[in-house]
Amino acid sequence: MAAAAAAAPGALAILQARHARLVAACCARLSPGWRLSGSWTVPRVDPATWARGWTPAAGGAAWRRGYSSEVKTEDELRVRYLEEENRGIVVLGINRAYAKNSLSTNLIKMLSKAVDALKSDKKVRTIIVRSEVPGIFCAGADLKERVKMNSSEVGPFVSKIRAVINEIANLPVPTIAAIDGLALGGGLELALACDIRVAASSAKMGLVETKLAIIPGGGGTQRLPRAIGMSLAKELIFSARVLDGQAAKAVGLISHVLEQNQEGDAAYRKALDLAREFLPQGPVAMRVAKLAINQGMEVDLVTGLAIEEACYAQTIPTKDRLEGLLAFKEKRTPRYKGE
Repeated sequence: MAAAAAAAPGALAILQARHARLVAACCARLSPGWRLSGSWTVPRVDPATWARGWTPAAGGAAWRRGYSSEVKTEDELRVRYLEEENRGIVVLGINRAYAKNSLSTNLIKMLSKAVDALKSDKKVRTIIVRSEVPGIFCAGADLKERVKMNSSEVGPFVSKIRAVINEIANLPVPTIAAIDGLALGGGLELALACDIRVAASSAKMGLVETKLAIIPGGGGTQRLPRAIGMSLAKELIFSARVLDGQAAKAVGLISHVLEQNQEGDAAYRKALDLAREFLPQGPVAMRVAKLAINQGMEVDLVTGLAIEEACYAQTIPTKDRLEGLLAFKEKRTPRYKGE
């Protein structure tokens, strides 16, 4: 008994040190300048560290009402910055109709480039991932391209897909997948990397890789269990089952299911409604709330609460927090600047 009692403080110290490292890692993702002093104390960070911005090149014609300039790379991925009341919303539109929006080497490069620009753009408040091809979200990896690869090329290619999907998952602002059609394999893994998923009732979703004698390689074996639970995720992956929108909503794979409209964009319209709900909120608060949730879900509750404390501390010195209090006092809408 005495030996056990003596060992307990040492075990507790090891556990506390582990917690401190995890919280420190979280703080490092908030800002390179964060350090922990003592137990859970987090020094304030200059809010200017949040102000790194990237301005897209001007030009490009408006595609439809509410759209502004298009970042012109290739038509397979269209990046649009919405205007007017939708300012702050960015739409990533996949447009490979001839290949059912499958993930090719070129598309992966374009996605990586777009995400790299968006993650440091202070003006971006919410990102919607959608398809511009009716009836298709993303059919997964480009198997016509894959069949031409030798065995030594397959692994690195899948690693690139996984890396890009991870980059999307790690975007600092809310992300919404609008699934208006088929989302299979890597297409569903792309949607799983988004914070919120909405789908039309006619959409079809599934991780079907076991039919090809492989497994999901873009994070599906990890994100699907976290979304719907381990047992059900195993059942769906083992069976390669495809769900429609209603069934996906029933198991918790998506947050909202809509009857498809004549234009074929019911999920996109719902995603846009959700993004508009997010716009009025404090930009810094949105970013640290996402980080607190994401990081906290990967650790025990005690460490998660410490991460929340560290994230909350990041909002205290901001001008936006003071503006929120002043707006409440003056009974007006706050004018947040992300500072």
